[in-house]
Amino acid sequence: MTVTYHVAKTGAGTNPGSDAAPFLTIQQAADIAVAGDTVLVHAGTYREWVKPRHSGLNQNERITYAAAPDEHVTIKGSEVVKGWQKQAGTVWAVTVPNTFFGAYNPFAHAIDGDWLVYPEDRSAHEGDVYLNGHSLFEAHSLDEVAHPQRREKNPFHLYWGLDEKILDADGTVFVWYAQVDNETTTIYANFGLADPNQETVEINVRRSCFTPAAIGRNYITVRGFEICQAATPWAPPTADQLGIIGPHWSKGWIIEDNDIHDSKCSGISLGKEASTGDNDFTKTRRKPGYQYQMEAVFKGLAAGWDKAHVGSHIVRHNHIHDCGQTGIVGHMGCAFSDIYGNDIARIAMKREFWGHEIGGIKFHAALDVQIHDNHIHECTLGTWLDWQTQGTRVARNVYDHNDRDLMVEVSHGPYLVDNNIFASGYNFDNMSEGGAYVNNLCCGAIGLNKVLDRATPYHFAHTTEVLGTQPIYGGDDRWYQNIFVGRNDDRLYGTAGYNGHPTSLAAYLQAYEAKGGDVKTYAQLAQPVYIDANVYLHGAKGYDEEQHSVSDAVDPQVKISEEADGLYLTITLPANFTQVPTQQLDTAALGVPRVVEEPFEHPDGTPLTIDRDLTGAALSGKPIPGPIQALQAGPNHIKVMARN
Repeated sequence: MTVTYHVAKTGAGTNPGSDAAPFLTIQQAADIAVAGDTVLVHAGTYREWVKPRHSGLNQNERITYAAAPDEHVTIKGSEVVKGWQKQAGTVWAVTVPNTFFGAYNPFAHAIDGDWLVYPEDRSAHEGDVYLNGHSLFEAHSLDEVAHPQRREKNPFHLYWGLDEKILDADGTVFVWYAQVDNETTTIYANFGLADPNQETVEINVRRSCFTPAAIGRNYITVRGFEICQAATPWAPPTADQLGIIGPHWSKGWIIEDNDIHDSKCSGISLGKEASTGDNDFTKTRRKPGYQYQMEAVFKGLAAGWDKAHVGSHIVRHNHIHDCGQTGIVGHMGCAFSDIYGNDIARIAMKREFWGHEIGGIKFHAALDVQIHDNHIHECTLGTWLDWQTQGTRVARNVYDHNDRDLMVEVSHGPYLVDNNIFASGYNFDNMSEGGAYVNNLCCGAIGLNKVLDRATPYHFAHTTEVLGTQPIYGGDDRWYQNIFVGRNDDRLYGTAGYNGHPTSLAAYLQAYEAKGGDVKTYAQLAQPVYIDANVYLHGAKGYDEEQHSVSDAVDPQVKISEEADGLYLTITLPANFTQVPTQQLDTAALGVPRVVEEPFEHPDGTPLTIDRDLTGAALSGKPIPGPIQALQAGPNHIKVMARN
């Protein structure tokens, strides 16, 4: 018999969890809820780290945690602090006992770990301070608290995500600084003209808000909550990846319709756990980080990383924003997952710290992951797919106002990128091979790079089993029916960066036969590319052996705007933009990457056809270039995504 447990701020620890006598905490229900049960949480703020004790059984017998209909429920990793004492000027201070934090004081722990780059002195901490819900900046000294500076530019000379509500009238940033001794933590803060005893001031206390303590807690649904303000640690692929919410090396979670924000590092984690490595490069320096990451893959396989036990999550219709490192992170544990309908914004834009593991979405080993119908904007990097991007599809997303939109690193494919809008000034870093880019609008620069000093794994199709490893020779990509827009600078726009690559596998093999040899020869040869029917505007340049293309000097004046009912694309197109021979592309037409020899197909192994555009409209047998079939010559103003 299934049970619905109720949790309410009017509840008590001695209650049975019924509607009439609810529990006081979500954890009380999490300790007893089993497969088929529902935990219904009523309005209020719950300051706790929920650690589900039990698993669901399968997709139909889940444990569901849900906010009660039409009630706002917040789970916070913070606590309110009162008793602030006025210091000199606008500086205030409060002292709390270290027991306030339990076993882990985030103000005593610097953000640190593999591939963290900035700050070099590791002076950014996992703790944070919030004034009326808005995150302040960490200062590096008491003097900086007393004399905070304007933050028009951060150390990397870009800062777009600054929240005006943490600015004084003159643009000065509100800041905090902590001093920790054996017994107490003292926090100094500059709140400008605000009196912290009259406002709501909170500080991070918990490292997560909703993550099981043990691995293998499967088939859990989390729906409808605001989840925020946790002291999450730096989450590289070689660490125990802890987010504000996550399944912790489990299978089959559904995380939907939540507002997830203000995680110090990561919002949702679909990542690995500690037994497969926990920042061993930073701790020991015995081996390169690359080597520890390779070991993590094989340790993961030994720890049960396969489709039967890990991954296959659904993350949908969430608003994920204002996190310091990633919106969604995951190494291996993200495999076979479906990520769609999310709004991901302002990720890694505060930049008190920075490293090589950031992004609105940052996945390693995204095997068969489907990332579609998301709006990803105002992030340092929109989506970063790193290692083992195989069977992955990025489709019908809108990327805008990011520092970079999409990076695919040291992967061998096949991966498919189709019917997206990439509207930022820097669209792609392609440090991989075996990709297919079809019917996209590409409005920014493109970086193409070989990676000959790191051999990374590729897999038997639709499994986690490793088939082999190889460096990245570059090429072996497909670019069909895209619209490229150039800009007035000397960066690469379009496909001209592939000049010098052969147009077929037969030509590649002929070049190999002419040289002979073995490993060194393959490293020296340019791999084939397959490029046709693209449109190049405003200075974008095409591959010099492309048979069919359109080039026009017109500036299409692309703009992405948010209006009351959704997201709109404004673009002006020349009369000749449809004058290329196109086709509806499918598994057969896309072929197979040379190394992996796996076709571009659905995760279940069935053939795919690219049959829908960004708006959901059907693609005909001869689609027009770009991601929207309703585009016409001349001015266009088209709704591309409805407001959730």
